Amino acid sequence: MDQDDPTPDDLGTPWKTALTRYLPEFMAFYFPDAHAAIDWQQPHRFLDQELAQVVRDAELGKRLVDRLVEVSTLASGPQWVYIHIEVQGQRDKGFAERLFTYNYRLYDRYHRPVATLAVLADEQACWRPGRFGFELFGCRHYLEFPAVKLLDYRERLEGLLADPNPFALVTAAHLLTQQTRRDPEARYAAKWRLARLLYERGWEKQRVIDLYLVIDWLLHLPELLERRLWTSITALERTKKMPYVSSAERFGIEKGEAALLRRLLTRRFGPLPEWVDERLSHAAIEDLETWGDRVLDAAKLTDVFED
Repeated sequence: MDQDDPTPDDLGTPWKTALTRYLPEFMAFYFPDAHAAIDWQQPHRFLDQELAQVVRDAELGKRLVDRLVEVSTLASGPQWVYIHIEVQGQRDKGFAERLFTYNYRLYDRYHRPVATLAVLADEQACWRPGRFGFELFGCRHYLEFPAVKLLDYRERLEGLLADPNPFALVTAAHLLTQQTRRDPEARYAAKWRLARLLYERGWEKQRVIDLYLVIDWLLHLPELLERRLWTSITALERTKKMPYVSSAERFGIEKGEAALLRRLLTRRFGPLPEWVDERLSHAAIEDLETWGDRVLDAAKLTDVFED
């Protein structure tokens, strides 16, 4: 992985945000059969605390994006669906075993069916985990899980850019990140094209922001090219007459403020929990400034974020 590209840990937060807010679109794009079996007229619920307990018990090391969701199926009513997304550029030899362990631990805890789904964003075409288990004395215990490989979309890039599903753009951004490594001008062109598509779709403000963050974190640009991009997007905003969308300059300011505050919080309180990263990633600049003023006087981390 190029030193200027985001690390796997960097990618967890924007991927997790997009998945959480647009779960039906995620399922429709990557797992259409499962999407068709879910009753989307019923509410779905993310079970962060329940999954965190299972993960702690499993003692399986670092993870990126893990989501446990309770949904209603059209056929059998409520069931647990466990969605694991690992966004990384390296092969993980323990990936299938980890999903196997999560799956049986979730079933053991809740005694409900568990569907394990995975999206692979690595660059090794031959690495396609989808099964783990064992056989002993006539006993067989296996987990077979669907795994979507983003590399398989390489020949469909133009189709992805025309697809209205937001995860088509996320997939395109991953592929363009890989294609433009060590070519800043090509990466600028790719990022500018994706940014234009966000505006042209006529999506609501929050969706544009969420997807821009994924694109921005994937397609890292040198500072001069990033400033050129901000200028281009600001001009596009005026042309499109879309004042409801935060400008690219504001994106950049908020991103810088959040990074600085994250460093200060880590230095003051140690490693930050996941909920802090979530709040920093989606905060307005006014909130970031307020929290920054509280860092030195706060007795504990939660004092910084009090309403």
